[in-house]
Amino acid sequence: MSKNQEIAARVLTLVGGEENVNSVVHCATRLRFNLKDEEKADTAKLNQDPDVIQVVRSGGQYQVVIGSHVSDVYKELMEHSGLGDEGSSSNEGPKGNIFNQLIDIISSIFTPFLGAMAGAGVLKGFLTLAVAMNWLTAESGVYTVLFAIGDGIFTFLPILLAFTAAKKFNTNQFLAVCLAMALVHPSITALAGTTLSFAGIPVIIGASAYTSSVIPIILAVYVQSFVERFFKKIVPSFLQIICVPLGVFLVMAPVTFIVIGPIGTILGDLLGKGYDGIYGLSPMLAGAVMGGLWQVFVMFGMHWGFVPIMLVNLTTNGADTMVPMLLPAVLAQGGAALAVFFMTKNVKLKGLALSSTITSIFGITEPTVYGVTLPLKKPFIAACIGGAVGGAFIGFSHVQNYVFGLVSMLSLPGFIPADSKDTSGVIAALIGTGIAVVIAFVLTFVLKFDDKTEDAELDALSNDDNNTSKQSNEKNDKIILASPLTGTTVPLNKVEDQVFSSGALGKGIAIEPTIGELYAPADGEISTLFPTGHAVGITTVDGAEILMHIGMDTVEMEGDGFELIAKQGDKVKQGDLLVKFDIEKIKAAGHPTVTPIVVTNSTNYLDVLDMDQTDVLHGEDFLAIVR
Repeated sequence: MSKNQEIAARVLTLVGGEENVNSVVHCATRLRFNLKDEEKADTAKLNQDPDVIQVVRSGGQYQVVIGSHVSDVYKELMEHSGLGDEGSSSNEGPKGNIFNQLIDIISSIFTPFLGAMAGAGVLKGFLTLAVAMNWLTAESGVYTVLFAIGDGIFTFLPILLAFTAAKKFNTNQFLAVCLAMALVHPSITALAGTTLSFAGIPVIIGASAYTSSVIPIILAVYVQSFVERFFKKIVPSFLQIICVPLGVFLVMAPVTFIVIGPIGTILGDLLGKGYDGIYGLSPMLAGAVMGGLWQVFVMFGMHWGFVPIMLVNLTTNGADTMVPMLLPAVLAQGGAALAVFFMTKNVKLKGLALSSTITSIFGITEPTVYGVTLPLKKPFIAACIGGAVGGAFIGFSHVQNYVFGLVSMLSLPGFIPADSKDTSGVIAALIGTGIAVVIAFVLTFVLKFDDKTEDAELDALSNDDNNTSKQSNEKNDKIILASPLTGTTVPLNKVEDQVFSSGALGKGIAIEPTIGELYAPADGEISTLFPTGHAVGITTVDGAEILMHIGMDTVEMEGDGFELIAKQGDKVKQGDLLVKFDIEKIKAAGHPTVTPIVVTNSTNYLDVLDMDQTDVLHGEDFLAIVR
């Protein structure tokens, strides 16, 4: 089982299993679940999982923040569960208020292709930069080919929206795509700005027709979901394959062009004019508010509500002023994290701060916010202040964006107009972002933060007396685990399995056993016991969660060579025999016998430290969990 598959399996179990999931999508860093009952999800354990950055409950969604590799976890989740099956999504369960429903709908529709759209936007921006710098001409073959793929996704955006909206509204995705294709068909696009007659009924085609439009197709697919269900009820099953699509086409085509399309266009215009009105009152104030609060919006998933506004601005005005104001907010978090890197004496925090500074440059701020600035509080505040000042400067400078994309340093070429070589917007954006980063960096030094070093952990271990009782150890804030095996210790990072060696499942140590008997390392309850006997999980009376995995890939032996002595749910005492296993049979099957012993909820503790033994007997003290 790969690491990403392990993560996907754990997350799915902790959100309540497949039966508790209505639907799931992912964005740049999060798995966004729509759950039937959020109370069935174990939020505490998810937050303790070493591969989960944070859990956010907002916008009608249960959001599990994974990080930049979330797409790989999502792929494993869909491949190894029934969630990817046709019709697996459901509209059952609590809906929440209207605002939460809208956020859920928007995020579910846009997230599946957000990466493609962002990549295309960056490509268009760099093509504009190449023309402005005289690296390419707009008539060259290189420009033409690359522009076609960069611009194509935006020109035919309704087709992508139809596909994802149909999945969200639980209607036929191919019928929805056909409807979108009608909206952007060349014969319709050629009639932009005119009115035609449909059986005497006027059909108004907007000035830009429906290419790059957002709202009309989403409304149309929503209505289609009801029309399709109606025809499925009245058409006999043996005729449905032909008659249901035909009925949907005959109803939805005229309804979309006569009613839904114009209404969607009007709503889009109102949305754009509403934003323009607010921005027009005070661009500086708008920049300060958006720059200061953007990361708060991201934390709660509310930022999805601004995506249609950005797209409407680009469609109706050819430019958007919102994205440039957000750039300082993103990079300011990196500035604050960089200050933490220089200030902290905690080695682990220092490494996380540096890596998250780098990810923020590319617009991925969840690791920065949840891993560094927000837990320390004051750096997060410093970054928000920096973002507000930088956003105000960019708003004052009237910087505009001409292509859609994720907010990052890669957005800068998109601030150059395609029909000119004016780079003043890029310069103003760089100045505003620089101001934000400097303010966040300096303010973090000024405000300071509570830096928890590792000295206390080392002192706690050095003062340990091996002759003290377990009660005394608890008073000294340490939990001592006894060795569950007899054998030779192996550092966890030497185990030839990335899931264990990387520490993804928790801190601990491994043992190369010389006797095929596994014992309980502490008093507790067997919380996990695989029928194959190759892995045992114990929750100790102190709350530590211990996983013991006998050998590597031994699940493939399907229990051959393993004898279960205990069973799941048993209350055990330290030293109780749990499993017997045949070391030679495991080796003969071609599997390593090295056995990792890890504390899967390591994040609940200051550290997990070994006793520096080389050879251990079962029952000897060999791990200290520092609380």
